[in-house]
Amino acid sequence: MSQPPPPPNQPPQQPGFGPPQEPSEPQPPAPSAPATPPTPPAQPPQQPPAGPDVNKAPQPQPGYGYPQAPGTPPPAAPPTPPQGPGYGYPQQPPAGYGYPAQQPGPYGQPQQPGPYGQQPGPYGQPQQPGPYSQQPPYGYAQPTVPMQAQPGQPGGGRKINAQVAIIVSAVVAIALIVGGGVWYANSSGKDDDKQTTAEGGDTKGGEGDGKEGGSGDGGATTGEAKEKAPAATGSKVLFQVPSPKVPKGVTTISIAGSWLTDSVYAKSGLSEITGYDRKTGTKKWTLDLPGPVCAATPHITEDDKTAIVHKPAMPSKTDPQACTEVAVVDLAAGSKVWTKTAKSGTMPVSFNNVTIGGGTVAAGSTSGGAAWDLATGDERWAPKTSDSCYDAGYGGGAKLVAVRKCGSYDQRQLHIQNVDPKSGDILAEYKMDEGIEYAAVVSTDPLVVAADVGDSAGDGSGISDFFSIDNKTGKLRARLSAPGDEFAARCDAIYKVENCTGVTVGNDRLYIATEEHDSGGDSYSQTNEVVAFDLATGKQTGQRADAGENYEIFPLRMDGPNVIAYKRPPYDKGGQVVSIDGESFKETVLMENPSTEAVRDVESRMSPDYSEIQFGQGGLYMSSVYASDFTSREKEYSVIAFGTG
Repeated sequence: MSQPPPPPNQPPQQPGFGPPQEPSEPQPPAPSAPATPPTPPAQPPQQPPAGPDVNKAPQPQPGYGYPQAPGTPPPAAPPTPPQGPGYGYPQQPPAGYGYPAQQPGPYGQPQQPGPYGQQPGPYGQPQQPGPYSQQPPYGYAQPTVPMQAQPGQPGGGRKINAQVAIIVSAVVAIALIVGGGVWYANSSGKDDDKQTTAEGGDTKGGEGDGKEGGSGDGGATTGEAKEKAPAATGSKVLFQVPSPKVPKGVTTISIAGSWLTDSVYAKSGLSEITGYDRKTGTKKWTLDLPGPVCAATPHITEDDKTAIVHKPAMPSKTDPQACTEVAVVDLAAGSKVWTKTAKSGTMPVSFNNVTIGGGTVAAGSTSGGAAWDLATGDERWAPKTSDSCYDAGYGGGAKLVAVRKCGSYDQRQLHIQNVDPKSGDILAEYKMDEGIEYAAVVSTDPLVVAADVGDSAGDGSGISDFFSIDNKTGKLRARLSAPGDEFAARCDAIYKVENCTGVTVGNDRLYIATEEHDSGGDSYSQTNEVVAFDLATGKQTGQRADAGENYEIFPLRMDGPNVIAYKRPPYDKGGQVVSIDGESFKETVLMENPSTEAVRDVESRMSPDYSEIQFGQGGLYMSSVYASDFTSREKEYSVIAFGTG
């Protein structure tokens, strides 16, 4: 995937998803300068590529954790392609609204700026890691034989359920990609130029995305699809929220976190969360915080509770503050339910991520993980300085899954653990081969994790393979090969653990966006697709949903058996939201946004890879995750909302 260009005045660039490069205080690679969009060649290419070649024989792949040659440095950061408002845009694309080069996309899991191994600060100035924080540096993988977990002897201090026999098997990688050629078709959008400003509008309310245990988790598919096509799919701008102005002397500050309920769209600001009426944008409540939000879970409980990590005070140049405060927020009332901290030894833990699963709030860090009862805030477990392993992070939703790191940095091994949310007992465990430094949880039920094996993705996406795991036995069901040059999903497995974009899970299948490619023929247009993998076999099902000429499609979440996807438009059209039937893969347009320049300028800067996108019952809400000190002749917005009806 391409990365957005830095905004004017060049706010600090953020690290990519690759592993750190120094053992003690690794630094990210220098970012590449943004490029201008390429102009069409004088002669059309004789053999334009047509996306992933699903008929080619798979190339031999090294085993899990395959060691590199001694002295081989980590791969350099990929060049930064243009990130314009759409394919074929004739001029230099506008800069984004203050979000640096590596940002999270939809699903509400924003990243924090800062180099690897350090707790990032909002001013672009990294904080010093705590005494117990040891971010594993880049190390060469060692060949290993998969280990069989022994009952009563889990790695790293957590007790295992004696009634569960955990068997971790070595499974041959399934790298065959099967299916047909690349299909493409002209988009059939309408240009609705009537609404160009942030006027109030009307849209039907509905259930919010990401309810705990629901289809928004990207996990088990239950029930029927709720999103239906309106009589008129053309949308109008419901409201826009101006980007907050950062304090003088501040470079960048996190405004991570957005949530959608039946009646409220909630969004983080500099040091507050504001609940807006989802139809009109009227402020319904504001929850003041002592400092910025560092991390937020996308999950919402049935009674509209969610969890965040925030700083205890506003940071300054001399005191950037750590992300020590874990809080539960009531999105209906606009209030805090409780705030807690944890210690590793005598030092407060600075957390990188937070999630909700099974009535438990769990937060992970390089010092270890901690968990609290969602309703009461009572502590369920905390980091132990005696542990040889630590919980780097958790995936939530239908279940609670820990990504546990064990061993020294040169022999790191990841344990993917389905844990009892109340006790922390291990219910099932899969041990990844040594040499895999980071893993992200894509879904907890069915259990799917993503990893960049041997740093082979090569595009900063953090993904070369997906692992489908039986969360009852810990056995590997299948390994899905997803080369970075063919597939467009990305995960921030270093800090956020469940921050993945361009991919969702349901129907026991993984739905993933392909990389953009030439449409073929005499056209110079670009396109991509959403394709499906069977989680039991690791093979493609042959199902494809085409973006259309000069559109780029991104799966957002499940809606019962269907996939909700956003289509990033060409430079002269508005974006679309579509529902993809889980079986037939027929696309139904749910929304098409205005094509006027004023609206396109805002929408185009909300890249699905680097912003938060929520859709529910006729409402589309797009927001940035950073506010910066750059100046612009145009007004900047942190939120734009669209509605139909």
